[in-house]
Amino acid sequence: MKQLESTTLGGGCFWCLEAVYSRLEGVESVIPGYAGGNVENPTYEQVCTGETSHAEVVKINFNPDKTSYETLLEWFWRCHDPTTMNRQGRDVGTQYRSVIFYENEEQKTTAFKSKRDADSSGKYKDQIVTEILALDEFYQAEDYHHDYFKNNPDARYCTYIISPKLEKLNL
Repeated sequence: MKQLESTTLGGGCFWCLEAVYSRLEGVESVIPGYAGGNVENPTYEQVCTGETSHAEVVKINFNPDKTSYETLLEWFWRCHDPTTMNRQGRDVGTQYRSVIFYENEEQKTTAFKSKRDADSSGKYKDQIVTEILALDEFYQAEDYHHDYFKNNPDARYCTYIISPKLEKLNL
């Protein structure tokens, strides 16, 4: 078995991304957190103010023998709207921006190619606004955010946002 690889993605609420990616073959773990900001060890409350510049993200640890970085990016384009700036549905703010954080030059090249391909696919009416940035630091979210959908399937957000998304994606 190859060593696990990781990627960090932001596409709206991290609860949604965690619910999607945790169902994919080859994904070993999905950790909600924060990246891309200017405050060390931010809290959820701080990130929600928009003043830390962090995005809600998930760090995905995956087995490259079972899935590829390219496949994870294909799911990224499918599971959120990459054409809306700082917004996914009713979730509005810079913490909900669409962003790919690369961890090495190979990921950087692949991410830019994937974005170009998605943008020219004709699938989106508007231009993709997803940022592609080097991952400087990942801060793990508070414990209550981990496995949120699994632990709170009847919560309002899970019922009205996450469950329909999973159904739409056949997950």
